This record gives sequence, C-alpha cells and structure tokens, in this order.
Amino acid sequence: MSRPYLLIAAGGTGGHMFPAQALAEAMLNRGWRVRLSTDARGARYTGGYPHSTEITQVSSATFARGGALGKLAAAPRIAGGVARMVWQLTRDRPDAVVGFGGYPSIPALAAATLLKLPRMIHEQNGVLGRVNQVFATRVAGVACGVWPTDLPEGAEGAHVGNPVRAAVMERAGAPYIPPGDYPMSVLVMGGSQGARILSDVVPPAIAALPEPLRRHLRVSHQAREEDGDRVAGFYAEHGIDADVQPFFRDVPRRMSEAQLVISRAGASSIADIAVIGRPAILVPYAAAAGDHQTANARMLTQADAAVMIPERALDADALTEQIAAVLGNPDAAVQMAHAALSAGTPDATERLAAFVEALAGKESA
Repeated sequence: MSRPYLLIAAGGTGGHMFPAQALAEAMLNRGWRVRLSTDARGARYTGGYPHSTEITQVSSATFARGGALGKLAAAPRIAGGVARMVWQLTRDRPDAVVGFGGYPSIPALAAATLLKLPRMIHEQNGVLGRVNQVFATRVAGVACGVWPTDLPEGAEGAHVGNPVRAAVMERAGAPYIPPGDYPMSVLVMGGSQGARILSDVVPPAIAALPEPLRRHLRVSHQAREEDGDRVAGFYAEHGIDADVQPFFRDVPRRMSEAQLVISRAGASSIADIAVIGRPAILVPYAAAAGDHQTANARMLTQADAAVMIPERALDADALTEQIAAVLGNPDAAVQMAHAALSAGTPDATERLAAFVEALAGKESA
C-alpha cells in the first residue's frame, strides 16, 4: 500500500516556511510522503527541512510590488505556475494540500482548487494574509494560529496554534537562568529578514545600560546584510560582546540560552518564545497588513510575558529602560519566562497534523 502524500505550499519568508517545516516533520514521522512547493525565495529557508522532504520550485509572483510593469508581468508568471502544478498534480495526485500563505503558495492552491483536491490553509496571524484571504472560502477549513482570527463570511476556522519546528520543541520549557552577576545573553531578532529599526535602536540602547549590567552582556543580533558591518562595528566600539549575522540557523539554542529576547512580533517568533519560555520585548512591524503583529504580540503581553513597544514609540532611551527593567529584576524575569510558557501551544503541530489526516480521511489508528 503506497504512503499517503501531502503537498505543502508555502514561501516568501520564514514566517510561512517554519510552520510548514514543522508540519513536514510531523507528517513524515506519521509515515506520509511530503512535498513542498515554493519559489526560489522560499527555498532559502529549506536548509532545516528533513532530507526526505521533496522540494519543488514553481514560478509565482505578487501584484503588490513592482509598479505597473511588475503587476503586468505577475499574471503570466502565476498562470504558468498554476498550469505546471495542474500538470504535476494530475500525474501525482496528493491526498491533501495545505497552504501556509505567501504568494508562492498560489500555484499549488489554485491547482488543487481546479482539480477539487482535499485542501486547507494554515494562517499564522490573527489577520489573514492576502493569499489566504483569497482561498479561505475555497478550502475545507482554515487552521488558525491565533484565536480569534478574523475570517471572511463562509470560511470555516479552527484554532490549532502555530506549529514550531522539532529543533524548537527539543528546547521546549528549557530551564531559565535568571539575570545575575554573570554572563547573560540577549537575542535580537527582526524576523527572518532582519529589521533596520532594531539595528538602529538596539545597539545604542544596550550601550546606554548601566556599566555593571552592560559588562555581563553578550548579544546575538540578527541584522540585514547591508546593516551588519555597521551594527557589529558599533558593538565593538562600545566594548560589547556581540555576534551579528543576517540569519541565525540555531535560533532555538540561542533563545534557550537567552535571558531576554528583543524581537519583532511575527507569529513564528512569538510561538518559539512561548514554547521555549523567555521574557521578551516586542516591537511589532508597523506596516504589517491589518497590524497583525500587534495582534500577535497580545498573546504574550496579556500573559505578562512580554513588553510591547509600538514602532512609533521606539527609541534608545525607551528601550534601555525596558531592558534594564527585565535584566535588573531577576524575580520579575523568572515570572515572565513562566508566563510565556503558560501562553504557548506546544501541541500545535500535532493538532495540525490531525487536522490534515482528517481532511484526507486517513486518521492514524
């Protein structure tokens, strides 16, 4: 008997690719064959995927960028990608298709719709992304990472939480070492593509900390490639031990060793912080569609696990004050770490995997 076959469609950023990776890992462990459909941009995030995941790159495009000429060129690229996927799925028919958003998921979801295959989407944020908005009423269900999620009329939603990768689950609930008179770690994440505002504000905020606190710090700072030398140079000039990279492949380890996380409020970052359990200072991306990062951040701020600073209010002085408040108060930091754990959904991956098997009519015994 052949193994059941799952096609996952995702791309664009780590926010789509990481939960897709978590589902791929779970379904492979359940004996499924798994293929990922993405584009060249999404393929950059496949380094951590299990080797047995089949990866297909397909052409797609977005109408949201590139001006008039870019929009004109998008339609034939998408149509070509859809045609290719229809051909592939006709020859190799999946038992289920799951989209995670991002425009690279359009060809697979459109082809699955045309062929009337069992299909669903997972939405990581409390506000549907553009692609998921299009398909929400054309799939069997929407698995929601945040609840409640604003769904269009006619869409069926269920709360499953945001899946985290196996590497994150291995660190789930890792013991938290409170701040103290010894080396402490701060992890700075601007999402999978970095964030210029964090590169502008975090280094001077850390440099302005009281010397007895600052001298114990080591910083892992994810900065965009074009900002990396500038950020690393600032830390070096101020005698701060810092590792500055455009992308950390070992975020779970660094997060589990951190006394504090300073981060954007992307859904995957929030899920990782909650599952591992760390105090956080969150700076939601102001231009996020529907202000969904502010909605994401509420899960931790309402649990008293994080402090949220709106982008418009972020400056070095405000951030220095909040960093000092966490690292200068070990008892409060411990309480924040425990509160983060209480807000997480560590079984989100298994919930989503069960949803997929029910969709395909192949529930595990």
